Amino acid sequence: MAARKAITKAQLAKWPKATKTEKGQILDAVCAVTGWHRDHARKAIRTMLANPDPRPRRPRTPLQRYDQAAVDLLTRCWAILDGPCGKRLRPALPETLANLTRHGHLDNTPSEIIEQVQAMSAATIDRRLAPARVGLVAGKGMSHTRPGSLLKTSIPLKTWAQWNDTVPGFIQIDLVGHEGGDNNGQFHYSLDATDIATGWTETITVRSKGERIVSAGLDQLHLRFPFHIAGIHSDNGSEFINHHLLRWCTTRHITFSRGRASHSNDQAHVEEKNWSVVRRNVGYYRYDTARELDLLNQLWPLVSLQVNLFLPQQKLISKTRTGAKVSKRYDTATTPLNRLRHHYPDILDPHDQTHLETLHHDTDLLDLKNRIADIQGNLTELARRRGQTQRRAKTNHVYLSRTKMSTRKRAKPDESTTPNTRAS
Repeated sequence: MAARKAITKAQLAKWPKATKTEKGQILDAVCAVTGWHRDHARKAIRTMLANPDPRPRRPRTPLQRYDQAAVDLLTRCWAILDGPCGKRLRPALPETLANLTRHGHLDNTPSEIIEQVQAMSAATIDRRLAPARVGLVAGKGMSHTRPGSLLKTSIPLKTWAQWNDTVPGFIQIDLVGHEGGDNNGQFHYSLDATDIATGWTETITVRSKGERIVSAGLDQLHLRFPFHIAGIHSDNGSEFINHHLLRWCTTRHITFSRGRASHSNDQAHVEEKNWSVVRRNVGYYRYDTARELDLLNQLWPLVSLQVNLFLPQQKLISKTRTGAKVSKRYDTATTPLNRLRHHYPDILDPHDQTHLETLHHDTDLLDLKNRIADIQGNLTELARRRGQTQRRAKTNHVYLSRTKMSTRKRAKPDESTTPNTRAS
């Protein structure tokens, strides 16, 4: 902008005495160099003629609507709910503040501060929380999915486009490996299950990805959902595509479907929860001992309370593609419990509904967060004592790389391709 103003200012001496044709040539020269429209160039020249040396505008004093105490309370609520974005945190603030007030954690907080926090918009929340997000980085794990057997022909496919009109009871499942960067030997896996319609998520950790072990873990996991499980959808891993899980679904009259190979978007709902629920709570450390297995299975019921009863989630409403630009629209964030109560009131049993409402009212969010942090601290300490895990090659890497297999050679012109038969 300074260069454009200097170029325009250089033409000011010619402008007052120039003819109409010369003024047109001056405008053409200014527009060619600066890229301005002729009307804007003419206005810029008139402004500079009227005030050749304008004073710089005094910077406006920023207006602070929210006190530092309100920002501190907002950061506290954000940390209790495991750090959601502004669009998810904004709908959760009334219930979170009411929960903290009900359990006596805001007795010394003035009501004006609470009202300021409740009045913040989603954009303001993101701006105020920007310093608290500094240093939060995401890791990256590895895939442990290996193709299943030919049993895939007996299990129908279901793609991402077929999940639009789904009622509660159809869940997607996946395994998250806790190998710590070294996938040799035995280590634990977390079995993640997500309901498509409500976003209700439950997790359990199993000691390996064996077929029977995964089926037994799923047998415990499906009892934690507050509604009937009508369908299960998985990827093509051998831990799911087997006779044990197919028999488990058949005996319970549960629909079993699978996604396409190398199309993780067919399991998009549970793939997202692998990060937001599993990895955000236990990280990328290696867990392979009985003590760590016990701690993980103590952690998941607490995380289930936090995620399903208090943490809002958004659902995609529509997706429009215009050339290379994709525009997505989401609904207002709400918790899986509220989505279940408001959108599907007939699904819940009255006894289960009363139990969930009592649990939602009596649970102390701050105490829940502290219990989760205690278990996470124990897991982190066990990982620290183990030390850094060195990534090693697979013990059978020679055979996986096929270097031991002899390469095929073409027969020479004078070589017989039919072996000689001998009587001996």
